[in-house]
Amino acid sequence: MAQRLWKAGNAAATWMYRRTGGKVGGRARGGSSVLLLTVAGRRSGKPHTVPVAYVERDGAYYLAATAGGQPKEPQWVRNLRAASTATIEVGRERKTVSVEVLRGADSDAAWKDVIVATYPSFAPYEAKSGRRIAVARLTPTA
Repeated sequence: MAQRLWKAGNAAATWMYRRTGGKVGGRARGGSSVLLLTVAGRRSGKPHTVPVAYVERDGAYYLAATAGGQPKEPQWVRNLRAASTATIEVGRERKTVSVEVLRGADSDAAWKDVIVATYPSFAPYEAKSGRRIAVARLTPTA
């Protein structure tokens, strides 16, 4: 039941974001910027779109798979691990991006120096979730 509600909430947020060009839904509670991520499902191959907080740095978009501190990581990061490309929408602008889910020291540095440095309120999510938070770097292809 909770998963159905979560999906319905994401669908409504996606609709509103697109309808308003990100004026509604372009910021999360706490002030973080939000984009729409569309990535193929790792099993189904069907495109899935979800709103995700991001940090833009040096022409790339960094996404942290916090899931609000939940123990399970979000499906979108699992799908990104299986994808080489995805699509993002920032406001009304749509971009194809190459996907890299960072590992090891690169992931640690991006978490600390990009995500937490920009949004200090994200810092407690690792302890709260009991897992290492995955960080993806999405780079526009054109």
